[in-house]
Amino acid sequence: MMTLAIFPGSFDPITLGHLDVIERASKVFSEVRVLLVHNSKKQTLFSLDKRIELIKESVRHIQGVTVDSYEGLTVQYVVEQNGHAMIRGLRGAKDFEYEMQVAAVNRKFAPNVETFFLATSGELAFISSTIVKEAAKYKQPLKELVPQAVENALRLSY
Repeated sequence: MMTLAIFPGSFDPITLGHLDVIERASKVFSEVRVLLVHNSKKQTLFSLDKRIELIKESVRHIQGVTVDSYEGLTVQYVVEQNGHAMIRGLRGAKDFEYEMQVAAVNRKFAPNVETFFLATSGELAFISSTIVKEAAKYKQPLKELVPQAVENALRLSY
């Protein structure tokens, strides 16, 4: 079993699709670190601290999963942490094209870090943080989209 794999994202908020990928990756790697990355291009609903809190609450039942945050290139963080892999979740072809470009560039910066693509389970592939926030804004049911802690936080935000 490989040791440390990093699963980066903005997780605003973490969804059941993210959890699906984390749970499956935790069966392959001895440690999966969910890495909350700062993306200056994204306007987030939740603060950094709140997102970390929601992620920790959402993954506490999964053995071998830790949470951290980082500002900078994710591949640089992986190298600094002596990680072996990056996990990227894929919902469809559009994700794949983008992620392949990122993986190719990352390989130039860190040839010893592998990128592993995990396709989100079919019944969860439609979920995105953007869709979740839109559904929450209009008071739609969220149980099949996000963990309970996230649903509670979204209800308080809208």
